[in-house]
Amino acid sequence: MPDLFLDSSQTPRQTDDPDRPLADRLRPKTLDEVIGQGHLLGPDGTLRRMIASGRLGSLILWGPPGTGKTTVARLLADAVGFEFDQISAVFSGVADLKKAFDRARTVRKAGRRTLLFVDEIHRFNRAQQDGFLPVMEDGTIVLVGATTENPSFELNAALMSRAQVLRFESLKAEDLEALAQRAEATLGEQLPLTDEARQSLIGLADGDGRALLGLVEEVLASAPEGQVLDHAAMTQLVQRRAPVYDKAQDGHYNLISALHKTVRGSDPDAALYYFARMVDAGEDPMFLARRLIRMASEDIGLADPQALPQAIAARDAYQMLGSPEGELALAQAVVYLALAPKSNAVYTAFKAATAVAKQSGSPLPPMTILNAPTSLMKNEGYGEGYQYDHDTPEGFSGQDYWPEKIGRKHFYQPVERGFEREIQKRMDYFARLRARKSGDVPPEKD
Repeated sequence: MPDLFLDSSQTPRQTDDPDRPLADRLRPKTLDEVIGQGHLLGPDGTLRRMIASGRLGSLILWGPPGTGKTTVARLLADAVGFEFDQISAVFSGVADLKKAFDRARTVRKAGRRTLLFVDEIHRFNRAQQDGFLPVMEDGTIVLVGATTENPSFELNAALMSRAQVLRFESLKAEDLEALAQRAEATLGEQLPLTDEARQSLIGLADGDGRALLGLVEEVLASAPEGQVLDHAAMTQLVQRRAPVYDKAQDGHYNLISALHKTVRGSDPDAALYYFARMVDAGEDPMFLARRLIRMASEDIGLADPQALPQAIAARDAYQMLGSPEGELALAQAVVYLALAPKSNAVYTAFKAATAVAKQSGSPLPPMTILNAPTSLMKNEGYGEGYQYDHDTPEGFSGQDYWPEKIGRKHFYQPVERGFEREIQKRMDYFARLRARKSGDVPPEKD
């Protein structure tokens, strides 16, 4: 079904085929009729500038479903006078690509160029993607690929270097309202919905214009005659449309990134919002529990030593209660972690220690702290001179535990927030004791 959005200022287009899907009947005929994507199609938009310059290069149109990618590709070809050819990576193979390239070569001999639109281009494997390179370079085609997936992950570097990526955005509420009004004008019917139900219908579309038109058709076809539906009745009528969210792809990574950053940014309300969106879309709560445990260590650490036990307890509670009761325990952990003092000092120290460990080779620790389970090892000096810390008045011997090759390093630097302020006092105390026992400073009262 084609992508389609009309500017509400346009004169309603009458249709002579009421059996055609609404989205097809409302398809724009020019770029001026497209609604949304103002950053691309507005007066200073990227595509407008391309058309004005008379030069159209290969493009990758990246964005959610129902945002106009297919429609814009077709209208671009019209705007620059190119032949339009379309294939889908879902149904096409190497043989189909060769036929498309042959058609483009024939068109070129007649003095025209071809805009080859490839829907779901990320479905082609790496070798198939490489097949586009020669015909892009010699000008046989201008490639316009559409994808709902992040092209950085799905398309190979050679193809990406030859095409400009344009991001299509989900339609805003006002865009969807304009589209609903266009549908009503075209059909000659008003949606039998209260204001609240109408807003809910637009929310169910989740920024997808094509989905909204499908919902409009469903409401008009199924609503009882003469009845105005409230929110509950409308939701029951259309059943519930699941949010656009693929747990293996962009929606998954975008929302977990948003959740992590809002927890790190100490915004419990925003964190709860993204947590609720992921749960509502069907994300595995145990995945969320694991990420909360990671946040407790990475972003809070010892600034609040209770953060990690809170996250682990939330995971355990979910395992005991299941869904939906256990989700509340996870939500509690989200709020606790968001409001906890933040520190990545342990995280940073661990990375620094790992880097030194990788670079230093495998030097032996000092002989004093190596065990001597055999007489041979004892004769070799293993464990000689070791001081048992509990035998000292302070419970601290101040020995040097570092390999001689490396020398003392300082990785962990507590922040002045939360419990780490107390940890800094302890570190300062042991540093003074160590210096005194080594004879670097005169004794002083601690």
